[in-house]
Parts: sequence; structure tokens; C-alpha cells
Amino acid sequence: MNVLPAALSTISLTAPLTQNTLRRIRDALSTHASSLKPPLPGVDPKEVHAAVLVPFCNVDGIPGVLLEVRGKLRTHSGEVSFPGGRVDETDASFLDTALRETHEEVGVHPGQIDILGSIGPPEQSLRGLRVWPYVGFVHPPGSPRLGPQNDPDPDTPLPSLPLTSLTISHPEVACVFHLPLSALASPARLKTDLFRGQKPYWAVEVSDLVQGVEWAPNPDNHPEIGGGRDGRLEVWGLTGWYLSLLMTVLRVYR
Repeated sequence: MNVLPAALSTISLTAPLTQNTLRRIRDALSTHASSLKPPLPGVDPKEVHAAVLVPFCNVDGIPGVLLEVRGKLRTHSGEVSFPGGRVDETDASFLDTALRETHEEVGVHPGQIDILGSIGPPEQSLRGLRVWPYVGFVHPPGSPRLGPQNDPDPDTPLPSLPLTSLTISHPEVACVFHLPLSALASPARLKTDLFRGQKPYWAVEVSDLVQGVEWAPNPDNHPEIGGGRDGRLEVWGLTGWYLSLLMTVLRVYR
């Protein structure tokens, strides 16, 4: 894999996200979904399903993605992940699962989120869950919601999300942090990896972005379990694969 020159990317990695940026992300996700061969798989009722949200946001005018460090859980504690979890029988859809879990884990109400599309195909987690990933933009609580049709200037930066507005569900979530999009093109942070030992992707080191939180060591140097490799905290495994796939769709990676 390679990082493409910034001029070729679908979106800017440094300028704040705008309504026009969100439109470009929607269009890229729609084109990606229509190009999948074979198309997205149907829902297998014999499988256990889960859903996550890839939450874009501006923080202090910097575009990026919200991520969690998982708390003290029975499995995958201390790992970086997107908000999300297992489908509940009361959820009307996989998207509803992603929105419910995001609300429960970090306090972002579904009304704050513009859904931009989904990224796929959905992969199985190491626990055997089929994980359906959705992509959205998180508005600050109480901010006016101007859509692309009634925004007087669709290139106006969208409001920044104060991280202090988040309500973290401890101990399930140890902390939430903002990963700037520019970090996803930083050679110092990127390490090549293989998803399930087969598909190349970029793992992203985020040790310096997370302060005061201990993460799980990598047991027996497993390729996808724990916080990362060699004492690093990384976005890797299934989360790293989905983030890398999304950046490929947005022409940040090739």
C-alpha cells in the first residue's frame, strides 16, 4: 500500500470538514458500495452480528475521527476501537445498533450524527461476530443543523465537537480520543500489516495521542490482539482494517 499525494485525495486532511466534504465522502462511499463484486452479502441469521460507527468530526477546527480505548472487558480490553457493539433484539437495524452503542458508550445522541454511508464488505471479528461498519459525522450537541440544500456556504467549516461534551461509559470505555486525518498520512505513524494474515493495510500508532491510560499488552505477539505491537498503542486489527479501507475509498491510500 502507498499514501497518495494530498492533491489526489478526495478530501483535505488538514482543512476542517464542511458540507461539501461530507457530500464528497457520501459520493465516494456510494460509488464504493456499487462497485463491490460480489455485492454486499445478505444477512445470515445463523451468524451473530455487531455494528460500529466511524465518527468523523472537527475538533478545534481539525478534521479527524473519534476512537475509543476499550476499558476492562472480558475480551479485547485496552484495544483501540470504534464505538459499537453486538446487535440487540430491540434494534430495528444494524445502523440502529451502531447509533445506540455510540450513544451508550460516548454520549453522542443519534440526532447529532449525519450518516454518510457504510464501508464494506463486513468482516468477522476474532470472536466470530459479523461487524457492519457505518460512517457518520458528529455535530456538537445543540448546534444548528444546516443541510447541503439550505447552507448558505457549503464550504463553511462545520462546528467543532468539544471532547468535554462526551459522556464516557466507564469502565467499558477507558477513554476517547481524536485522531487527526493528517496523522493517517504520517509515515512516522504508519506500519504495514496484514489483516487476517492476508490483506495488506496500514496500522496507525497513536501512543502519544492517548495519555494516562494503560493498554493491554499483545499476548504472545498475536497479530491482532492487544493494544499494539512492541509496546505501542495502535489502530490495528479489524478497526485498523476498516479505517485503512475507508482511507483507500477516499483516495488517501492506494
